[in-house]
Amino acid sequence: MEVGPPLGGIIFLRYNYIMIIKTLREYVVEAREKKVAIGHFNISNLEGLWGVFRAAQGLNLPVIIGVSEGERDFVGVAQAAALVKSIREQFNYPIFLNADHTYSFDRVKEAIDAGFDSVIFDGAQIPFEENVALAKKCVEYARSVGRDVLVEGELGYIGVSSKILDGVPDGVGLDADSLTHADKAKEFVEKTGVDMLAPAVGNIHGMFRGGVDPKLNIERVKEIADSTGIPLVLHGGSGNSGEDFKAAIENGVAIVHINTEIRIAYKEGVVKGLQENPDEVAPYKFLRPAVQSVQEVVEKKLRSFNNL
Repeated sequence: MEVGPPLGGIIFLRYNYIMIIKTLREYVVEAREKKVAIGHFNISNLEGLWGVFRAAQGLNLPVIIGVSEGERDFVGVAQAAALVKSIREQFNYPIFLNADHTYSFDRVKEAIDAGFDSVIFDGAQIPFEENVALAKKCVEYARSVGRDVLVEGELGYIGVSSKILDGVPDGVGLDADSLTHADKAKEFVEKTGVDMLAPAVGNIHGMFRGGVDPKLNIERVKEIADSTGIPLVLHGGSGNSGEDFKAAIENGVAIVHINTEIRIAYKEGVVKGLQENPDEVAPYKFLRPAVQSVQEVVEKKLRSFNNL
């Protein structure tokens, strides 16, 4: 075993063997078969990326980095792709990059062309047939580029922002009729050819101020998974209980998205770093607690998703 370069006093371990990295598609299929889930964690900067990677590496689990349109605009599309690729190659590690919540074909194409491993076309707020047409167009382009890019579709509105909430977001319904219906999900998948589907099953983007979100409709999760036959993706995982995660994963969810809890942890870490070092002006010093805070949240979630 060799000791890798430190990050602000943090030591990375390198083992003297070659890890065989499978494709993201293979990891997703494997997760579904084993009834575990791959963690998908959004970042806005390098500190968040290191926090997520360190947590995954410590547990030896594959991980997906997500960047929404806004996060991509801040980090840079090509830059996000280069950062994740550099970590994957340096550490020979299964870390992947997803273009989270993308609302147009042009931006899906932009992410695929930049080298992203997967993309989400989010047509949850547009008419069904338009959602189908655009999602299908995204799938067709992904299949044309000569490498395996996963395409995820979204059906059912769960809100749009990862933030602290005082109530259910406007336009989101949590009753059975408002959730994604299995027959409609099946039609959507058959018409588009998407690899994965993000349904509305009682989940919401953001997190209630008290830290506990409404319960998921596990029966609906199972119905959709059974009818579509493809892996499901649970968005808006911040604030959901470990029991709900376990039940959703057992019934067809293969990827879980977490963002709001990471943002909160990062902010608290920054505040802590500044309070403890009020005269420090070197960002790499006062931002260390933020990296650690992100790592702790990610590790906890990964343990939950993988029954560890």
